Amino acid sequence: MSSLIQRPATFREGPRRLQARQLDDVQRTFVQSGLAGVCRDFGYATDLDALRAIAQAVSLPVIDLSREQPASDLLQDFPVRLIHRHGIFPVSRSEQTLRIVLSNPFDVQAADAVAEATGLFVTVCTAMPTEVAGLIKLHLGVGAQTLDGLMAQASADDEVELPGDLSFEDSEAAAMAQQASVVRLVNDILTEAVTARASDIHMEAQAAGMKIRYRIDGVLQNQPVPPELNRFQAAILSRLKIMARLNIAEKRVPQDGRIKLRVSGREVDIRVSIIPMLHGEGVVMRVLDKDAMKFSLSGVGMEEDTCTKFRELIRLPHGIVLVTGPTGSGKTTTLYSSLAEIRSERNKIITTEDPIEYQLEGINQIQVNHKVGLTFAACLRSILRHDPDVVLVGEIRDFETAENAVQASLTGHMVFSTLHTNDAAGAFMRLSDMGVEPFLISSTVEGIMAQRLVRTLCRHCREPYMPSADEVPTDFPLSDYTAQSPIYRATGCRHCRNTGYSGRLGIYELLVTNDEIRQLAAEKRGTAEIRRAAMASGMRTLRQDGWLKVSRGLTSIEEVLRVTKAD
Repeated sequence: MSSLIQRPATFREGPRRLQARQLDDVQRTFVQSGLAGVCRDFGYATDLDALRAIAQAVSLPVIDLSREQPASDLLQDFPVRLIHRHGIFPVSRSEQTLRIVLSNPFDVQAADAVAEATGLFVTVCTAMPTEVAGLIKLHLGVGAQTLDGLMAQASADDEVELPGDLSFEDSEAAAMAQQASVVRLVNDILTEAVTARASDIHMEAQAAGMKIRYRIDGVLQNQPVPPELNRFQAAILSRLKIMARLNIAEKRVPQDGRIKLRVSGREVDIRVSIIPMLHGEGVVMRVLDKDAMKFSLSGVGMEEDTCTKFRELIRLPHGIVLVTGPTGSGKTTTLYSSLAEIRSERNKIITTEDPIEYQLEGINQIQVNHKVGLTFAACLRSILRHDPDVVLVGEIRDFETAENAVQASLTGHMVFSTLHTNDAAGAFMRLSDMGVEPFLISSTVEGIMAQRLVRTLCRHCREPYMPSADEVPTDFPLSDYTAQSPIYRATGCRHCRNTGYSGRLGIYELLVTNDEIRQLAAEKRGTAEIRRAAMASGMRTLRQDGWLKVSRGLTSIEEVLRVTKAD
């Protein structure tokens, strides 16, 4: 069927031609070490330069897959086994001609196999192997290649009993979970989550089978998985339990554990929570990528004037500084960044947290343990006997913790903590509702930072536009924008997984306590009155800070509307 294969005579010029006599050596290096090895041994500056030189030598065009959007219906009649076997993917089809992309430009047998299986004329091109692998993962799902090998192994050996549901002996579960293919499959799922910058992995047992979703930039996204994954659901769960040092025989009660991994040389800490549900056990894993986290106030998205005021607050000799917001709004990151800013050999910083998410050099951290009575309040009482200068309390949840925090600040300590309130001004009423005397609140609270996280627009595909007045909320300052300073919106591309967003930054509302606000708090005035006084003294609200981020092309109007309400 080789007559059905068409190789174009034209190709993209590479940076430096390869000699024919070098091809065998280049192919051997490519198979052993990939493009990185070719760069190293043959003197190319980048992987793309090496690929172009190879493609030039074998008369193949190089395409940019980030600009290609293969139709999903191309896979309907395409032999999926060839995709995994040869690292290829169909790119386009016109009548009787099929165009495929090769991750290995030396793999001449791939085109022959496709032509024989489909009966179509086949044209070939090549692209960066990482891009081809990403395309396969996008359309066929994470772990598809490993599952292909598992299914082949199962069909080749009838004595291997594949786990269907959870009804098997414990020893068999442990043995199946430790098979090499299951280990690779679980590693594929975890590695893909780290690569995609996911903060959480949700593995949900449903009537139709296992569903996997990644929370990326605060929003859950479905992760395509092959349907065959359902047959290995029990083995996957057992493997995760073994990695987290949990009891694989226990399926009736919730379990919590921790997994430590190294992914591409990076240390990753994964917190595992398993809960029995209607159709099996559900798993949620919090991914803590230590190397990806850089704790710096200048990198969290604060405006310059807000950052300057906040730096002054955290350097005060005593008092309470609170960070408020819902779960997942970046409060811990802001507090860690504050501690990283002020730590030195001259002061002692002690934290009490539940749980300790990141280990900070030079800071003493205590893990709360409710089972033995080591609560936030109990920790705080003991911490004060260790002569600290700065204390961080993970969260003020009750009167005892709040009272101890107030007493610590009155005795000359700087106290950082978090509260769950909708805005900065609401923190005074929240502490008062816990039972703390208003005059103590007004005399100790020095500042409150309310915050939210918004997704940042993808730099590769964001699109400028000028909305009409009826397309924006009434408080949006549309008159400030012209054609020379447009607003940007999300579109979607391969770089951002077609979401239009990549990464997150904070929007902030900083209330600095002045004499007027202290008086209002001492008189137990309402949140609205305190908020108006703070705005009159120059406080920028969450909504206003969000519009400022929109004006700079960092985020979209829709994102600000998603996390804030009108002032």
